[in-house]
Formats: sequence, structure tokens, C-alpha cells
Amino acid sequence: MKQTKLWVLAAILTICGTVAVVTACEKANANNENPADQVQSIELIRTNQSWDGVELPEYLEGKPELVAVKYVFPANKKLGWHHHPVMNYGILVQGELTIIGQDGKMRVVHEGEAVVEMVNTIHHGENRGSKPAILYMFYLSQKDLPLAVQHPEIPLE
Repeated sequence: MKQTKLWVLAAILTICGTVAVVTACEKANANNENPADQVQSIELIRTNQSWDGVELPEYLEGKPELVAVKYVFPANKKLGWHHHPVMNYGILVQGELTIIGQDGKMRVVHEGEAVVEMVNTIHHGENRGSKPAILYMFYLSQKDLPLAVQHPEIPLE
């Protein structure tokens, strides 16, 4: 029942956003404004799978907590092995980031691309480039849940 309420809320927010964009465009056209000066809505990703093709889990029950985090990966820096107990996705706004699963699966995310992270699957990230990689991540969590659980017992190569 709670999952149904979350889906209804998401649908309402999506519809309201669409109506707002359409209304703004119609108003701009009526006022003979330049379309290049208008807010654009460009969908970057829509999926029910993480980057490795695994289907995302069901929503958590209970009150949601949405978290946005900016990560800056210095050039040639590796992030340790970890897993996410909650769903998350993001946009790489600068550089290039390589994500490697413990099973050896790999995905290179390029500047401007969206990525949906693995949930409850151990992986790590590497910036193999010559400039910092900047990644904005958005987590669908709950109060007191960690965004990531580190696995320092697994050595990086």
C-alpha cells in the first residue's frame, strides 16, 4: 500500500512538472519570446536497472529521505570497495569515471552522462583521467541509513 502511495506521488509530481513546462512554453509562444531563451527539459535517463543490467529493488517502506551529494574525484584517484544499501543515480558533470564491480563488470561514465549505481553489490570507482571528475549523486534513502558501506578488507589493485 505504501509503495502505491509513493508511485502515485511520483506520478502527480511528473504530471505537474509536465504541465508547468507546457504552460511556460505556451506563454512564451504567446508573448513571441525566443525559444532559445526558454527552459528546456531533457530527460537523461529512465530505467529500472542499475548500470550493470540488474533490476533495481522495490522501494523501501517508511518515510523517504532524499539526499544529493557532490563527489570530486582527483585525477588518478581510486575510491575503495563499497556497496550502496539504497538506490541512487547521478550525473557526471566533468571528466570520466570508471566503475568496476567485484565481479569484473565495468562501465566508463563520460562527462554529461547519467548513471544508476548498483544496489547491495560491491564495486568501486576510479578516475583514470588527467582532470578531476565531478559527480552529482541522488540517493533515495531513509533516515539513519548509510549511503554507502565501505569494504576496506578488499584490497584495491
